[in-house]
Amino acid sequence: MITVILIGAGQRGMDAYGAYALQHPEKMRVVAVAEPDPARRAAVAEAHHIPPERCFADWRPLLALGKIADGCMVCTQDRDHVEPATAALRLGYHVLCEKPMHPEAAQCIRLAEAVKASGKTLTVCHVLRYSPFFTQIKEILDSGRIGQVASIQHIESVGFFHQAHSFVRGNWRNAGESSPMILQKSCHDMDILLWLLGRHCKSVSSYGSLLHFKPENAPEGSTERCLDGCPHTADCPYYCVRLYDEDAAGFRRVLTLDDSPEAVAEALKTGPYGRCVYRCDNDVVDHQVVNLLFDGGVTASFTMCAFTQRCTRILNIMGTRGQIQADMGKNQILVSDFLTGNRDEITVRIPRGGHSGSDTGLMEGFVRTVETDGQFQRSSAEQSLESHLVALAAEESRLTGQTVDLREFREKYAK
Repeated sequence: MITVILIGAGQRGMDAYGAYALQHPEKMRVVAVAEPDPARRAAVAEAHHIPPERCFADWRPLLALGKIADGCMVCTQDRDHVEPATAALRLGYHVLCEKPMHPEAAQCIRLAEAVKASGKTLTVCHVLRYSPFFTQIKEILDSGRIGQVASIQHIESVGFFHQAHSFVRGNWRNAGESSPMILQKSCHDMDILLWLLGRHCKSVSSYGSLLHFKPENAPEGSTERCLDGCPHTADCPYYCVRLYDEDAAGFRRVLTLDDSPEAVAEALKTGPYGRCVYRCDNDVVDHQVVNLLFDGGVTASFTMCAFTQRCTRILNIMGTRGQIQADMGKNQILVSDFLTGNRDEITVRIPRGGHSGSDTGLMEGFVRTVETDGQFQRSSAEQSLESHLVALAAEESRLTGQTVDLREFREKYAK
């Protein structure tokens, strides 16, 4: 069994990674927590039986205790990852860090360099690498069944409700406060493309914008908040009460830890998740496309779009001897063979857990990394850094209208 400290007890820190210790107490135990929200701090302390002297509002006094556990989980907001992660590495912790590493390329590079200097590991939460769905695709590609991959089409269907919750009303709505959406939401996808192909990205170009969630698109007569008497509650797909009553993605717990109807209603009346989606301070995109050139002339196109019914990822992988068509939301993979005409339909068995079982796989991997003192690691800090640089280069391309060379981009921010 390993012991860990938890820095940041938000939805991911408490309900995904911290929850693993409750589900598998024989494998991991949380022994200290730093979280500014007193209700969340108290909830973690109670669930994990953490004594008061190891509960903190800030990460600094926690790390001032020295190395009191085997691992450290950094699950703070995007811009607050580098400092605690670097400090924990210096103390000798193996670190699990929520993605993204940081919204700025120079800080991502700084963190990767800190990992090298420490001799310890940084596991960025690229959970899709642990997905049975993507693991199956990777095995097919590595077997050579479809020959050499020439091109990939990859679509991330964000889901209209997920966009409204996280990127219009929620913590990741404003790039200045958090991250560009292509980094925050889709560094997962840049990482998966790099992993599936086993090649480095050479250059990227990108287009996208905030198309819909703007004041000029607000229906006539709409109000600042859904519950301020807005006349469009019946015809607006983003009406907050309907979204959180249906709660397709389990977001209601973000509003309040008290799941009672009264508490949820109060949170929607007074909190950020009850605001009109056309009257928030959001500025991140709601659709974006990225074109990628990899070593050897392999290409990929990536599309991220808010305006979809489901949250899913859809791939079309085109090889010299065959093709893979896959839908993560349906757990289905279709492999076609050009020579024989055979079509192999695979339904992937998905274990319980967030991200189609990927959260559990990630935690199992982190436990193994700590137990082996870094001998096992599915994704290194350097590999995670590359995915972040690809995403940030895509954002630079979107803003400038120029194709970005990845080698030059890295050199610019490594100085």
